[in-house]
Amino acid sequence: MYDIIIIGAGPAGMTAAIYGQRAGKTTLLLDGYSYGGQVINTPEIENYPGLKKVSGLEFANDLYEQMTALGAEIKYEKAVSVEKGLNKAKLVSTEEGGKYMGRSVIIATGAKNRPMGIAREDELTGMGISYCATCDGAFFRNKDVAVVGGGNTALEDAEVLSGLCNKVYLVHRRDEFRGDAHNVARLSAKDNVEFVLNSTVEALRGEHKVSGITVKDKDTGALREIDVEGIFVAIGQVPDNKAFENLVELSEAGYVKADESCKTSAEGIFVAGDCRTKKVRQITTATADGSVAALSAVEYINSL
Repeated sequence: MYDIIIIGAGPAGMTAAIYGQRAGKTTLLLDGYSYGGQVINTPEIENYPGLKKVSGLEFANDLYEQMTALGAEIKYEKAVSVEKGLNKAKLVSTEEGGKYMGRSVIIATGAKNRPMGIAREDELTGMGISYCATCDGAFFRNKDVAVVGGGNTALEDAEVLSGLCNKVYLVHRRDEFRGDAHNVARLSAKDNVEFVLNSTVEALRGEHKVSGITVKDKDTGALREIDVEGIFVAIGQVPDNKAFENLVELSEAGYVKADESCKTSAEGIFVAGDCRTKKVRQITTATADGSVAALSAVEYINSL
């Protein structure tokens, strides 16, 4: 029986393990892939307070070493269900056949950026394609870039990039943006931002790094070649919470609902990181959630 079972070994999950172990609780992390989550795909982290520039992999390795040095255990198994057991215990089952009992559970499965779904996107991710303007925008200073999307995230990304880049093309598949009107108005006033509306990205150009995109007008079918060195994709995220839909309350978008203490609608079940309802999804907010969720779990365990 573990005190805390953490599902997901990204920054939120590993931070939760650190706080759980430091509080004297036994913790087990379950992740079907590896530790690190999305952060391992980040070439450089420059906006984490107090840290000099490091790669995402280095950051993940440091968290891993810290939590394992404290005694946290990790198994590379994908959790597929959480059931309520006797005496308020929780049974976590994995795709690999593992079954683990815990006094509390922290869901930290993260959220994946929704891809464009076009050829060579995976190949060029990190080679010009990014899913985070706040994280990677500075690498494209004084260059031409494209932002793909029409919601507030895309509009805000374009605004951030307009202060860094030479030219920003904002490509959206509809005639009007879904984001707030004041965000649209601010962008409209910028000389280096061009709206490419009612258009979709059809192809990526560049051998080993991005050199441009081909966009298609949905009405006329006309193709246009746009030279850019960076593409920022902002068409939403996809949470990985399907396994928990009958356990905790989810939002319409599939994120776990939680309060500021990271408590979910189910007793003894907590949530941390990008998989929960929140406005800002950054490494800093993920680690903050991890500490809060762990301390809430510790408080819950001590009350049993």
